[in-house]
Amino acid sequence: MNEQDLIYILALQHVPNIGDIIAKRLINHCGSAEAVLKEKPSNLLKIDGIGKITIKHLHEASHVVEAEKELRFIKENHIKTLYFEANNYPKKLKHCIDGPILLFQSGKVSLQNQRIISIVGTRKITNSGIAFCENLIETLAVYKPVIVSGFAYGTDITAHKAAIKNKLQTIGCLAHGLNTIYPKVHKKYMVDVENHGGFLTDFWSSAKFDRNNFLKRNRVIAGISEATIVIESAEKGGSLVTADIANSYNRDVFAVPGRTTDSQSVGCNNLIKQQKAHLLSTPLDVPYLLNWQLEEKAPPTIQKQLFVELDPDEKIIYNYLKNHDKEQLDIIAIHCNLPVFKVSSILLNMELKGVVRPLPGKLFEVI
Repeated sequence: MNEQDLIYILALQHVPNIGDIIAKRLINHCGSAEAVLKEKPSNLLKIDGIGKITIKHLHEASHVVEAEKELRFIKENHIKTLYFEANNYPKKLKHCIDGPILLFQSGKVSLQNQRIISIVGTRKITNSGIAFCENLIETLAVYKPVIVSGFAYGTDITAHKAAIKNKLQTIGCLAHGLNTIYPKVHKKYMVDVENHGGFLTDFWSSAKFDRNNFLKRNRVIAGISEATIVIESAEKGGSLVTADIANSYNRDVFAVPGRTTDSQSVGCNNLIKQQKAHLLSTPLDVPYLLNWQLEEKAPPTIQKQLFVELDPDEKIIYNYLKNHDKEQLDIIAIHCNLPVFKVSSILLNMELKGVVRPLPGKLFEVI
């Protein structure tokens, strides 16, 4: 991509009322960002979903002026740009309808490794949460995953530091431009992160700092990852938003369970209870459920308990799955003549007993 192409892409990104979804629609229709900016309004209005308000500011000269300023910042700071139609754009993020049309990258990020997982959670992480996060990353290090997080307080920085300690690549997804860092106290970790990966953002250097940016940033965290792991979370929090986004992208989500009396476990427990996340009780659940394989040997498997007592409904589901290989929850409920909410609860109990296991794609099978 040459500089002139980049200016047009930046200019389109700068237009009010045109987000990433609309921008992609316009580019796909016209062929390029340059073609969009030079197209007649009457022709653009023929595109489905495009109205007068959407393109009201499209042809203002200020967008190109601001794009040229941002390009100078990019060049002066040796920032790499990742365009959504280019080969260097994160492959998994390409499949997300609201993925950014342009990402800015610093450091030595390499996304060729498909074992990319995001680790998120509360900013008020407990000592138990820190220990679990560090043990998780240390255990997974043999699989050489890329560790993604948001470079924020608590869980995020714990994950980044553990990744660096275990010589893994780590990526910080930021809610602001690459001309600053938040929180400022984490500036001391920037060099280590950039030497072991780097930073990604879709915000310009001129973007105003806004807490709503964190929610927008979360789609990048979830989108570039194969799976999202929630370590700890209160009943409400940004990590739950990330988990919901990951689910909407049909990605796997894991949550670490905790005691019902622990405030920082409420969010994780709810994700598991609502069948929005796999129960993560041991680090080896991750490679097992994601079907990661080592070159030397396969990862340890979860063994079924012997002589497990099953209640009548559990036996019905067990016998059905035994004869049908693997199946989705809704289909199990239909064929076993049981309500979906009850099947969801039964499958969770059977999973805890080691009788069934969840699979990617919301499938279940007998162990």
